[in-house]
Amino acid sequence: MIKYLTVLILIFSFLMLESCNNDSIPKPKAYLKLEYPRSIYKTYNPDCPYLFDVNNTVVLEGPKTSSYCNVDISYPNLKGKIHLSYVAVDDELLTKSLIDAQKLTQEHSQMAEGIKPSQFENLKHNTYGMVYEVDGDAASPVQFYVTDNKKHFLRGAVYFNIKPNYDSILPAAHYIKNDILVLMESLEWKD
Repeated sequence: MIKYLTVLILIFSFLMLESCNNDSIPKPKAYLKLEYPRSIYKTYNPDCPYLFDVNNTVVLEGPKTSSYCNVDISYPNLKGKIHLSYVAVDDELLTKSLIDAQKLTQEHSQMAEGIKPSQFENLKHNTYGMVYEVDGDAASPVQFYVTDNKKHFLRGAVYFNIKPNYDSILPAAHYIKNDILVLMESLEWKD
């Protein structure tokens, strides 16, 4: 037993001495370099009461019918989508749609660190709306809506096909947010 204990002490001592000889070198700070394709836009003109410009790298999914004008704008390389929902409105339904859009955004506040609203207005195209940037590990980092305050209401939300991690998805969310701003600025109602 003493022989066994002596061998263990020798091995332990040898390991301790060897570990002291190696100088540890701290790793340099590094930043993830993400490169996104340059945005080139084309007009998307479905059989719906709207048209807008989209990034030419996206895949458009929908609408299924002209009476159901919801569209998904998919970013396969970013594993993300913009879900667009269109509603033909009157005064009562417009009020309800505005309240619902704000409620849906506020539902993310449980996981969010903050929500930054920005107003949008384009008098040339008669479009008005809001963009909400949701900071934190929320399911949707960007939400928005656009309306003419009379007959049309278009709501959108960005979702990624990964577990929400704000730091990881932030560059992709900013890239898509720029596309959303182009979409909103170029949106035209067909009537």
